[in-house]
Amino acid sequence: MTDVHGLATAALRRIDPENAHRLTIQALRAGLGPRNDRPADPILATSLAGLALANPVGLAAGFDKNAEVPAAMLAAGFGFVECGTVTPRPQAGNPRPRLFRLTEDRAVINRMGFNNAGLEAFAGRLGARRRGGVVGANIGDNKDAADRTADYVAGLGRLWGLCDYFAVNISSPNTAGLRDLQAKGALTEFLDALARARAKLASRGQAPVFLKVAPDLDETAVQDIVEAAVRFGLDGLIVSNTTIERPASLRSAARGETGGLSGAPLMAPSTRLLGLFHQAAAGRLTLIGVGGVASGADAYAKIRAGAGAVQLYSALVFSGPALVMDIRRDLAARLRADGFTSLAQAVGAR
Repeated sequence: MTDVHGLATAALRRIDPENAHRLTIQALRAGLGPRNDRPADPILATSLAGLALANPVGLAAGFDKNAEVPAAMLAAGFGFVECGTVTPRPQAGNPRPRLFRLTEDRAVINRMGFNNAGLEAFAGRLGARRRGGVVGANIGDNKDAADRTADYVAGLGRLWGLCDYFAVNISSPNTAGLRDLQAKGALTEFLDALARARAKLASRGQAPVFLKVAPDLDETAVQDIVEAAVRFGLDGLIVSNTTIERPASLRSAARGETGGLSGAPLMAPSTRLLGLFHQAAAGRLTLIGVGGVASGADAYAKIRAGAGAVQLYSALVFSGPALVMDIRRDLAARLRADGFTSLAQAVGAR
């Protein structure tokens, strides 16, 4: 199984990355994805803002924008899957080409622009799926939204009860002005509106809500975001989205493309930022670590920096679907080697 899917991954890397991604989704919808039925090592079991996870390795948003294949990715071995980003109305996103492999750097640059089929299609698929496994919805705003906050409120309302958690994406660099919502004053108004909307939905059940933040933040912004998140009742933060920075170490021909950089070059800065958020939150928020995870060592570093779980996506472009099981095995071995008897004991142990 691993050899077949490894060969498929190698073949897909030879064609346009966006076309390769679409082919991957189609193959998964046809039932051609990998299946890993082995139960997760018990040491990896954990709780994330009240959600029971068999393992802490999640699929980041961006892979399954339209909630087409969450079951297939759970079957591949992920402990949880985040679909989206979804916007209220369908939108085409930015002009192509808008997705670039940086093979020499094990990285990706994208300027997709929240291309997706809209809330109704997304909600229909979530509503029709066989429940089982943890599936989150990453919500955003339409590019031409007259009221950005209203778009996020609409996402909460339409998907409430259809997903296990929400990720509120205000940190994509590919929608003009979106990251301005992370500024202290704007964030206060925004989270107040979300909290009021969430309170109205409470009679229909509960779902954790996470805020997804940018990696390009200073320590003052970290403290401001933490205090606002706590004040308005968020359950946690996802640290972090793609970066607009371009490290001098990049070697690939596409390194000058505009958009968000993800993959290996994001590992160190996003993990440093994760540690700052962990320190500032002081146990008041659950953190999910994202950015550059491509091995058990990477996942372990995020957990020791304060993450209760991790997510990955870009590494799949280069390593294929077998990577998730490799990470699970290595992470379990590292936990035991350091004397931990549960994953929770290692969170923030750095």
